[in-house]
Amino acid sequence: MSGGSPAEGAVTRSSQRPVVALAMGDPAGISPELTARLLARDDLREAARIVVIGDRRVLEDGAAVAGLVLDIEEVENPAAPTAPGHSALLGGGRLDPAAIRRGTAAREGGAFALANYRLALGLAAAGHVDAVCYTPFNKAAMKLAEPSYGDDAVHTAAVLGHAGPVSEFNVLGRLWNARVTSHLPLSEVAAQVTEGSVLRGIRLTASSMRAAGFSAPRIAVAALNPHAGDGGNFGREEIDVIAPAVERARRADGIAVEGPFPSDTVFLRARAGLFDAVLTMYHDQGQIAMKLMGFDRGVTLLGGFAFPITTPAHGTAYEIAGRGVADVGASLNAVLLATEMAARRTT
Repeated sequence: MSGGSPAEGAVTRSSQRPVVALAMGDPAGISPELTARLLARDDLREAARIVVIGDRRVLEDGAAVAGLVLDIEEVENPAAPTAPGHSALLGGGRLDPAAIRRGTAAREGGAFALANYRLALGLAAAGHVDAVCYTPFNKAAMKLAEPSYGDDAVHTAAVLGHAGPVSEFNVLGRLWNARVTSHLPLSEVAAQVTEGSVLRGIRLTASSMRAAGFSAPRIAVAALNPHAGDGGNFGREEIDVIAPAVERARRADGIAVEGPFPSDTVFLRARAGLFDAVLTMYHDQGQIAMKLMGFDRGVTLLGGFAFPITTPAHGTAYEIAGRGVADVGASLNAVLLATEMAARRTT
């Protein structure tokens, strides 16, 4: 597929369905409801074998919020058979939902999500599942449970003992957003934008997109400074750092990459179809644009790992937890992207 990606919401059907470990996220938010809504979808069960990791009581609480009754069978390993139409539940973190106050970050909730996620990662690393997806985490709760917790990509690399480059990607249909820097104070961004870090970002973007079905992804690189530095009047990072990295990626690696472009217009070019991805210099430079274009549809992909890891790009939505109104669109897209990428790895 040249310069293209799987259609958003498209369901992959094959004789050998990928196995996706679905780790339940923060129980105080909409994660239990989203998990239940995913399991109720016939099209998703046709696309992949979903193995939920968590506590039956939390899942059933989420199903009650969603107004659903689920057929769930607890299994001891992901390969254990279940009756037709039944979903598999593998015990992870143990938690009585009555002990959690909805809409409030708590150590117990963070510990539950961490236990589920680590089990899912271990299963994927051992080859027992093909991909990992997780419903939203709350970073405050995660840090209460584990004070050293930084962000999802860094934590995942630590759990897996992965030493290579990793990054979060935001995916909205056919458009991807990558970052050179991620979760750090804005005051530290400029020092972290080096020719090497920009080049790593371009290379990781290209390789991750190829794994998702792009044969020749077209990447636009955003500037750091206003008006792309205005020829050096507003900063020289574009001249001294970003442009050399772009040229090196184009000449040495054969990557279809251009830039740096002013960050206030680069997403207009990408949305018009001129590029498949935008590599931004810092977190909100891309996140704001992507969430404005599709808050309820966006997916976060953790790139650089040996297997697909995805989650909805939105958060735990504490303000609507327990109301039964959570939109499952982004979570569905997250599982489908993981499924599609896993299918490509196994064929």
